[in-house]
Amino acid sequence: MRIIICGAGQVGFGIAERLAAEHNDVSVIDTSEKLIHAVRDLLDVRGFVGHGSHPDVLEAAGADEADMIIAVTLYDEINMVACQVAHSLFNVPTKIARIRAQTYLQKQYQEMFSRDNMPIDVVISPELEVGDMVLRRIALPGASDVLRFADDKVVAFAIECMEDCPIINTPLKQLTDLFPDLPSTVVGVVRNDKLFVPHSEDHLLAGDLAYVVTTVEQVRRTLGLFGHDKPEARRIIIAGGGNIGLYVANKMEERQPHTRLKIIEHNRERSAFVADELDKTIVLNGSALDQELLREAEVQDADLMVALTNQDQANILSGIMAKRLGCKSNMVLINNSAYQEFIHTVGIDSYVSPKNVTISKILQQVRRGRIRSVHSVYDGRAELIEAEALETSPLVGAPLRNIDLPAGLRVGAVYRDGKVIKPHGDLHIRRNDRVVMFATSDAVKHVEQMFRVSLDFF
Repeated sequence: MRIIICGAGQVGFGIAERLAAEHNDVSVIDTSEKLIHAVRDLLDVRGFVGHGSHPDVLEAAGADEADMIIAVTLYDEINMVACQVAHSLFNVPTKIARIRAQTYLQKQYQEMFSRDNMPIDVVISPELEVGDMVLRRIALPGASDVLRFADDKVVAFAIECMEDCPIINTPLKQLTDLFPDLPSTVVGVVRNDKLFVPHSEDHLLAGDLAYVVTTVEQVRRTLGLFGHDKPEARRIIIAGGGNIGLYVANKMEERQPHTRLKIIEHNRERSAFVADELDKTIVLNGSALDQELLREAEVQDADLMVALTNQDQANILSGIMAKRLGCKSNMVLINNSAYQEFIHTVGIDSYVSPKNVTISKILQQVRRGRIRSVHSVYDGRAELIEAEALETSPLVGAPLRNIDLPAGLRVGAVYRDGKVIKPHGDLHIRRNDRVVMFATSDAVKHVEQMFRVSLDFF
């Protein structure tokens, strides 16, 4: 595919890196010469200095032959105009824009991004996407990368195998014999920073990070088998009353009205605004790095501290401080991927990456074939994918045991007629089945081929 990316910041660079590695023809536009030089030096892409909304810059970047434009600059208006120009002057088929200001996304303005008005095919709101990820993490303490598929009937998550995990050193195939009614499948394992798709003879070891696919009804039981049967947090402190913090608090008030919430926001005017928007949440004005304020918020009795400010360092430090003052657990938002490598060693239990969330949303549009959902995990080394099987797919017809799947691919669940089926050797995948699978980065192309529309289909 020929793809233009407007914006060479962390998100734009991450998208370009991923798409270039998959041998797409990628051009990146940014007003910063420094960022464009870095893109040219480090990636196999073309870089252009200029405004992504200017017609001459888009033309130089190859917009007349582009299949897609992805506008992820820091400014919503530039992203919107870039998509409009790409549509009006160059007829670019697919247009994706990152929109952060919530006013553009209100329901009464939903027609704004239609083809006849502002022709944007996919609007990505990092705040809402990250907020939903935070909510899923809160609902499943002990798990990370919590994702939902198949009309929310299938859940995938990552979980660390502790020393007291009852199923370590047990062959995976034996788990089916021990728990025949448990529809859970281990689809990926990270061990000593190496990711692989396990075979039925493999064992889980203490310290492993296991990716598991199961039904929504059996999530709690599965977490219990891994030794992570923790109660939901009932006392939560949120550091940061920005768009993400306010969204999370709003949804928590709706879904879990008995949870006691407190927000710490450093800006006085924003604190007053957030307090007016919420009904039951206590809003404190000040810094989440102020120990006295944390004690006033009763951090020593809190179950969870969620740090969602726009400063990574403040999020990490406030999370560490909260735990040392007695908070049971913490979760932090981190934009800079360099911090993600060591945060577990300093006392951070889990983190959420806006960059990873945004990249996942974009990959869903880039993937070819009947791909319904894509989520990038473990810093892009693998993807959890939901795809719809067509009659011409090589997966359809034969027993699963007879299908030659690539080494980096494992099926986690099959969704058929409203029911979730655990994969097994005798299972025949049928036309229109929705298949949830785990694929390492080098196996993703095989997934696309298996779910592409063949000429025989017509």
